[in-house]
Amino acid sequence: MPRYALQIEYHGGPFAGWQRQAGGQVSVQGAVEALGQAGTGAHTIAAAGRTDAGVHAVAQVAHVDLARDWDTFRLAAALNAHLRPAPVAIINCLQVPDDFHARFSATGRRYLYRLVARRAPVTHDKGLVWQIMAPLDLSAMQAGAAHLIGRHDFTTFRSTFCQANSPVKTLDQLEISEHPYPGGIEYRFALAARSFLHNQVRSIVGTLQRVGAGAWQPEEMRTVLLARDRAACGPVAPPQGLYLVGVSYPADPFA
Repeated sequence: MPRYALQIEYHGGPFAGWQRQAGGQVSVQGAVEALGQAGTGAHTIAAAGRTDAGVHAVAQVAHVDLARDWDTFRLAAALNAHLRPAPVAIINCLQVPDDFHARFSATGRRYLYRLVARRAPVTHDKGLVWQIMAPLDLSAMQAGAAHLIGRHDFTTFRSTFCQANSPVKTLDQLEISEHPYPGGIEYRFALAARSFLHNQVRSIVGTLQRVGAGAWQPEEMRTVLLARDRAACGPVAPPQGLYLVGVSYPADPFA
């Protein structure tokens, strides 16, 4: 059976996350897996990351085995026609070797979190950013973030429902930048690691927001990290500001 890699973009707002739900809730995986209606036959797909309810993706990667060969352009077009009007799009489709696995072949994931500070309600970005009222101290957040770079036990920033075998992860990148936004300021948190724990990114961003607001000092991030206690974590940032923006592979099919 030929294997295909799909690069998928979606707005997470209407979905109960990526993973198929037993209770009938609408998931991104469920929407894409209904590919039989597009003439491809019934099957399941595997993705690089299981995004939570409300989380978006710019470049999620999944793979699927089909019963026959497809022209990749026609396959992507058929899937996109089937997916309308759901906010999901196949932006790239390639045939890949049988040993390619969207999840287990991945060597890195990249996430972006968008936070907007302004008093007026956001309109065009409603459901796409976390909005707060007051500006934050960028330098303080950057200083706090520095304590989290590298290999650590991230138990503090791990959901109690996390199923990962170990809380030890290596955070390769945590960069925070400030950008003009109409009537306010946008803060962007760029994070990269081989893999992440459940709620790790949102927990980190929510805690750093407390630093930026002046409620915590930057050096408290190290204390919180070393506590290895979920109770020491700050508030978990809401899902709508989070985006899966890239997945890395040794032989990247979409390079």
